[in-house]
Amino acid sequence: MIGLFSRCIFEATRISPLANVATVRDRRSRSDSFIEKEGFKLQKDHKTMRMDENQQKRDEFTRLHHSTGAFLMPNAWDAGTARILEGLGFEALATTSAGLAFSMGIRDSSGSLSRSQVLDNARSIVEATNLPVSADLENGFGDAPEDCAQTVREAEKIGLCGGAIEDATGDPDNPIYEFEHAVDRIRAAVAAKSGPGFLITARAENFIYNRPDLNDTIRRLQAFEEAGADVVYAPGLADIATVRAVCKSVSVPVNVVVGLTAASYTVDNLSSAGVRRISTGGSLARAALGEMIRAAQELKECGTFE
Repeated sequence: MIGLFSRCIFEATRISPLANVATVRDRRSRSDSFIEKEGFKLQKDHKTMRMDENQQKRDEFTRLHHSTGAFLMPNAWDAGTARILEGLGFEALATTSAGLAFSMGIRDSSGSLSRSQVLDNARSIVEATNLPVSADLENGFGDAPEDCAQTVREAEKIGLCGGAIEDATGDPDNPIYEFEHAVDRIRAAVAAKSGPGFLITARAENFIYNRPDLNDTIRRLQAFEEAGADVVYAPGLADIATVRAVCKSVSVPVNVVVGLTAASYTVDNLSSAGVRRISTGGSLARAALGEMIRAAQELKECGTFE
């Protein structure tokens, strides 16, 4: 009986080598198919999770703009400063082209940074924090409306919750885009958004290019709003009365940057004037570098470490 059982086992294992190969291949094929299927599922689930997280951030960013009073949105210039600012309890962050330029040892001027440099920096900040992040997208990295549109599409892909596009040309002889062209650029940026959660901030740059024309600035901001901008922004306003006039002229949230002029702004007086968002631009980067210079000079000149 045992001998018969042994012969049966022996015969059962005497399968053609080709059949064994086919069996192994079939098993491998099914295994590979399972791995590929499950791997794709994991990638898809991860992508869906990331999209959900981005949407939650965008929803929160939108909510902040429509809450009572003004909220603070300091500008980080790298992953480390983003984490510091998050740890201090801020609710949203922005990037700063000035801070990025300083960190790269180049002058802060329109056109000094490329789209890829700015978006790579923004991505590092987005990945370092759980907060909503809006990017300084300069003038959209090109003159044409389609340049602005392409910048918005790429900004959305890296998880940003918004971006600011200015009407400065980068040409010192003709620093501000003509009115209609400036509006067309914002309209194209708005049209490029995949949905309402990505907030477009439209900037009118007159005041920081020695063109303190309030009427033209307001005209531009109103046209940007009509073109679909979610937030408007005129850096360099001289005083709180001018800020109030700008806020009264539009129905969308207004951003004001502090530290750019000698005006004495506070969160309370800006909020009372109608401002909904307060950013710092390159001011924190300048403050940090200023303190480093002071400490280094003391070390070099005095030999002390106070």
